[in-house]
Amino acid sequence: MNYVHNLDPFFIHFTGDIGIRWYGLAYLTGFFLGYALILFLAKRKRINIPPEKVGDFVTAIAIGTMVGGRIGYALFYKPSLFFEWGDSFPFWGLLEVHKGGMASHGGILGIMVAAWWWGRKHKISMLELTDLTTTSASVGFIFGRVANFINGELYGRVVTRANDWAVKFPNEMYLWLEKGMSDKITKLYPVVEKLKPLKSGGIELNPSLSDWTMWAERNSQYAYNKIQPFMSQAIEKVQQGDETIRAALGQALSARYPSQLYQAFLEGFLVLVVIVIFWRKPRQAGMVSGLWGISYGLARILGEKYRLPDSHLGFQALGFTRGQWLSFGLIAMGVAYMYFSSRQNNKKIGGWFIKA
Repeated sequence: MNYVHNLDPFFIHFTGDIGIRWYGLAYLTGFFLGYALILFLAKRKRINIPPEKVGDFVTAIAIGTMVGGRIGYALFYKPSLFFEWGDSFPFWGLLEVHKGGMASHGGILGIMVAAWWWGRKHKISMLELTDLTTTSASVGFIFGRVANFINGELYGRVVTRANDWAVKFPNEMYLWLEKGMSDKITKLYPVVEKLKPLKSGGIELNPSLSDWTMWAERNSQYAYNKIQPFMSQAIEKVQQGDETIRAALGQALSARYPSQLYQAFLEGFLVLVVIVIFWRKPRQAGMVSGLWGISYGLARILGEKYRLPDSHLGFQALGFTRGQWLSFGLIAMGVAYMYFSSRQNNKKIGGWFIKA
């Protein structure tokens, strides 16, 4: 049987949704390594940023990444977040980052805005600054996609043929609820039998098979409130190491591509290798950014062939996903960036081992 995902998204868990998550640590690691990379170039005078200003620049880029990533997710994937309000902190749906939802394409736009603003303030070319950030972003993508895998989110499509590296993700159960997949929910009863009775909201839930089948077929908020606690408890038990629940759950879940790891390799490692080789010697400012946009766009288009598209969006024009269409735009932007940069009479910058 394929591996049933059982990784805990918390590095340190305090209570409820409060704790230190692997996803947050991935972002911090990416920013730290980006800082180290830029500082390396600054100390060797390969770029125009003084070493003492590197921390200030990376902070601006980090803010641009986070704000752009979240706003981009709302714009490109879930506009309803702009209008959702809750009864508890942080109240506004757009600020509920702890529930997930960051768009890499939005983060890229946020980086560009931050680079423009910081460069204008310090009289440094935006082209040079985007070269620095896109290069270090590749390192961040490696950690970010691995964190996606740990979270069990952004999982892949169902495998087309049996293979040993396919993974069964328990979070798939929430997709069944969202899509009203009553047959899949009904088959979850062997797991329910091992969890019941279950207390939720002060009510004891102890469904028979007929009760569970009725809830699965009802497809209403009432039924969701009855079913969801069992799904959440099953995931929690698996993360705590309950092999009985894990084995029972594995019988109901679909074997899927671990697309997060594919994307970590393609969008992170492979793109980084391309950029490092290209930038082994000094280049005109903007050329690295343009090549990165083209490389990342191609890697994302390929990686999305294995990733399940967002359930509320599905496949779009010509069978491509929203992420693939955005990547086509990014490739076009990268080509334009390289063309514009080649027409400028800027001093060459960078170079890992060869001085300008």
